[in-house]
Amino acid sequence: MADGINEDPILERRMREAQEKKNSGLRTVMIVLAVIAAALACALVFVWIQKSSLVNELEDEKEDLTQQMESLQQDYANLSSDYDSINSQLDTSRAEVAELIERIKKTQATDRAKIRAYEKELGTLRSIMRNYIVQIDSLNTLNHKLTADAAAARKEAAEAKSANEELTEQVTTLTGQVAAGSVIKARGLKLEAYNNGGKVTDRSSRTHRLLASLSLVENELAPKGDVVVYIRVKDPEGILLINSDSKSFEVNGQTMTASAQRRVDYEGKEVDLSIYLNGIENFSKGVYTLEAYTTQGLLGKAELMLR
Repeated sequence: MADGINEDPILERRMREAQEKKNSGLRTVMIVLAVIAAALACALVFVWIQKSSLVNELEDEKEDLTQQMESLQQDYANLSSDYDSINSQLDTSRAEVAELIERIKKTQATDRAKIRAYEKELGTLRSIMRNYIVQIDSLNTLNHKLTADAAAARKEAAEAKSANEELTEQVTTLTGQVAAGSVIKARGLKLEAYNNGGKVTDRSSRTHRLLASLSLVENELAPKGDVVVYIRVKDPEGILLINSDSKSFEVNGQTMTASAQRRVDYEGKEVDLSIYLNGIENFSKGVYTLEAYTTQGLLGKAELMLR
């Protein structure tokens, strides 16, 4: 008894149980929150690790692509021939390889679209190199055969005067064919930009379409008839410009996509022609490159600077 009032033991016990139940609930909530916080922390660590792993993989892919390009560059450096036309094409391909290496080095590894595009260009350049090797081997074989034919002709010419005149003419004909060749060539290749009014411009914002012009030079040994001239125009980023009229063509066993094309009647005499590239929505500032082809090979290159 305290101050004359008896404490109720049942009420006191119920109050203790209620307090303990409340404390137990708080502990449960705290434990649940701690578990959730730990789970979130683990999830964040997992995401960070995954992201770091992906970035490392992309960096490794870029490094591997760069090494493959540098290896291909060395292969091109070691490749040579005794033919001026092939050496000129090799110089062009070497420059493309060097340019692609620089572009790869400047590209972020996380830009997967560009890395995949560069991988395709690597495959194209490898294919071109294989074609060079086949072409050089074929020309060497042909050269050896012609040399042997000429030697046989000279031997026979020493045995009989009448045979000498006929065989000498055959050797002269073969030598002339090898020297002149039957490949169609071009000169005066250039690329110009035109505005909506049909006037030449050098401003990208006013450019409506592009015009490639060239002349197929005279060559009586070249095949006569229809010749399709294809152009490939690349923007300052090295992206090929194409539209709904773009078609594919084959050069030395390699399939390529043309920006535009034109068919002309070639009879061995010089032919002037122009090819418009329409349907391109936007033109950016920088240097545009032009390549012209027939199915026999590259005719030449030109550049255009738009401000």
